[in-house]
Amino acid sequence: MELVCPAGTPAALKVAVSAGADAVYCGYNDETNARNFPGLNFNREEMRDGIAHAHAHGAKVLVALNTFPRAGAGGLWRDTVDAAVAARADALILADVGLLDYAARTHPNQRLHLSVQAAASNPDAIRFYTEGFSVKRVVLPRVLTVPEIATITRAIDCETEVFVFGGLCVMTEGRCSLSSYATGQSPNMNGVCSPASHVAYKQEPGRLVSRLGEFTVNHFADGEAAAYPTLCKGRFRTPHGAGYIFEDPVSLDAATMLPALRKAGVTALKIEGRQRGRAYIESVVSSFRRALGALEAGVASPSADLMAMTEGQNTTTGAYRKTWR
Repeated sequence: MELVCPAGTPAALKVAVSAGADAVYCGYNDETNARNFPGLNFNREEMRDGIAHAHAHGAKVLVALNTFPRAGAGGLWRDTVDAAVAARADALILADVGLLDYAARTHPNQRLHLSVQAAASNPDAIRFYTEGFSVKRVVLPRVLTVPEIATITRAIDCETEVFVFGGLCVMTEGRCSLSSYATGQSPNMNGVCSPASHVAYKQEPGRLVSRLGEFTVNHFADGEAAAYPTLCKGRFRTPHGAGYIFEDPVSLDAATMLPALRKAGVTALKIEGRQRGRAYIESVVSSFRRALGALEAGVASPSADLMAMTEGQNTTTGAYRKTWR
């Protein structure tokens, strides 16, 4: 199985490649990709150089243009498709139907992948994209069990890619109205959940308070680790008590599921975290590279302690093993 790894910066791309990534996914520093944080991503020259570096070391680069164009502003997205093709991207990761149509018509030889943002979670939906736009791979939403993934893989003429490590979202693959409500900026169009321009921290006696827009999201005791304020992972007070109402801070870790995912016919394993630093990239990519090597060799996977790289120092296998059923 191919190991697909994140890179939020040119330096992170080089770390991912050296740590054993088969492919690296990244995006331009504008609203065409869903990790449009200040200080992240690639300008046009950096993307060309990053792709050349990856190719020189035997790795591929997948360029994410996985947001939905704003009405009247589609030119930016189409120009970015053209730029990625010119930079020799190995594949474009797209979600919007109109942009898929443009890419397929304008660059018929360019390999296209369907972003998880499209939330295609059944064979009929996936066939719409493969038959209409010649999509070669679909990134499956993180709501499917392993048997469901196996059923889908058998029913489609398309590669499947699944997430195996990193952040989780309680919404349907990031289609979030909470952040839009609090900040006026849509994660799926502006490319960032909980934009930094709306985040504020205030030190109060004995605690640190975090806010997003006009909403208090959390407070932390002195010395307690303070998470980034996203509404879905805040602590709130309700008639039933106080705590994490939508979702606990927790990361997906499907390392134990690799044999089952291989048996299910999965083509590629994806690590989440384009907004994370180089230490995260090096640790997580190296760990999964070793795990895949052990799987191919038919030996026990080496133990790995990635807890320090997770949200809330806690992990889950998510929907892959739906114990609540």
